Amino acid sequence: MVVDRVSAGERVACVWVPFFAAAAAERCEPAIVERPLAIVRGMPPATCVVEANAAAHERGVAPGLTETEARARCSGLVTREFSEEQVASARHALLEATLAVSPRIEDAGPGLVYVDIAGLGRLIGDEAAIGERLVRHARAVGLRACLGIAGSRTAARVAARQATARIVAVPPGGERGVLAAAPLAVLDLPAPLETTLARWGVTTLGELAALPRAGLAERLGPAGLRAHDLALGRDTDPFRPYLPPPFWEEAQGLDWEIDDLGALVAVLGRTLERLCARLRAAHVWADRLDVQLQLATGARHERTIALAQPTCEVALMLTLIRFELAAHPPPASVTGVALSVRAVLGQAGQGGLWQPPAPRQRDLAALVARLAELVGGDNFGSPELVDSHRPDAVALIPFSPPDDGADGERCGLGGGAAILDHGTPRVSDGHPAPGSPSQLMLRRLRPAPRVEVVTEGQRPLRVRRRDVAMRVVAGAGPWRVSGEWWDAHGWARDEWDLLLHDGTLCRLAHDHVTDAWMLDGIYD
Repeated sequence: MVVDRVSAGERVACVWVPFFAAAAAERCEPAIVERPLAIVRGMPPATCVVEANAAAHERGVAPGLTETEARARCSGLVTREFSEEQVASARHALLEATLAVSPRIEDAGPGLVYVDIAGLGRLIGDEAAIGERLVRHARAVGLRACLGIAGSRTAARVAARQATARIVAVPPGGERGVLAAAPLAVLDLPAPLETTLARWGVTTLGELAALPRAGLAERLGPAGLRAHDLALGRDTDPFRPYLPPPFWEEAQGLDWEIDDLGALVAVLGRTLERLCARLRAAHVWADRLDVQLQLATGARHERTIALAQPTCEVALMLTLIRFELAAHPPPASVTGVALSVRAVLGQAGQGGLWQPPAPRQRDLAALVARLAELVGGDNFGSPELVDSHRPDAVALIPFSPPDDGADGERCGLGGGAAILDHGTPRVSDGHPAPGSPSQLMLRRLRPAPRVEVVTEGQRPLRVRRRDVAMRVVAGAGPWRVSGEWWDAHGWARDEWDLLLHDGTLCRLAHDHVTDAWMLDGIYD
């Protein structure tokens, strides 16, 4: 980990979200933002309040009260169970929102982030503009933050917590004046040290800063000196830059079990909206989507969805999630959901000069979603050749568009027919078939229709399809191909190129496993 200190003369912003556990719950349920809310913990009837929002605090609800006492003080109180997943997701969301503004931030705890704003003036503007951008990014991920700017982290935090406006900037050199009236509790000192200072009659940071430093060192040791430095607005602790995780995740626990796909998709939709808001704030896109469902049985149901193009479109990803869960439903009721993505930088690309314009990523993703709905996720993808001698041996892999620099042949722009793989069709005397060009294209028929064939010495003489019978004028073959004899799916077939009396040049295949004749294709 890179560890350094904020240099003297530099400026630090403190982004603070008050009542963070309540703010994390409001982020998941925007409908309760304006209502008094209490976060409770424990088993009824011994549940206790661990956090409350501002509206609940105004009505006398505070941490430590029982839920019954809190409801007695506030009749319209809304309660929610404390959720580690919601708090962790909101904490990561706040870090990523501030990281989109400055490359150097420090995670100081839930709802508290320090931002080194040195050098941002040339990119964004003055400190007011920087503060507005930080607050706006926090708001974009569903968190209402207060912000303080000062020359030290302690002064910036005190300014943020005591702010009467949304953004407070302490002028350089004014840190002592801001800290002087702040209560001692803002430093979060160890309980024994805070008790000792209170016994001495020290209740504010100004009173602590006025104490003789030598006496503090003699009586309280290093802990007293550190508290004195904080009261003076000095940053002695190293600045620990935050490093973002390699994945992005949003999770939400449920107070009830869900066994209906529609209700589950609604919960996943709200979770996905929060996750995409974080991605947009950091200017990245989702490249792969992982869905994790916590089941009532204690197990997990996990699905991975490959996206056709990196995107932040909630509607498209939610459609893909719905299709995936409809095809692979969870085996039990769901009690919790989690969504994580692999994030990539979105890069705009230009198509080739001599190629058709590339489709917009949103349109391409919408097309992929519609095709997956029509034919099913397992029947849709990109063909990939299989290492086998079996004709048309292909497998489906997740759809991936070609690179922008691919030429027409690599992009599949040269037509859908396959070039004749046995060379130019020839009759039995070795000369090209009458009227055939130097090279023909074989149009394969899929699925290959069955035909009736009359043979003589294993050579086809007449071909009958439906009610039409045609005589064979000339032919070449057989070309015998086989493989996988060691497996239950072994195959063996003979292929013939035949010229019929009506001028049709076709390819017939005789399957030795089923003893069936098939019209494999027609030459054009």
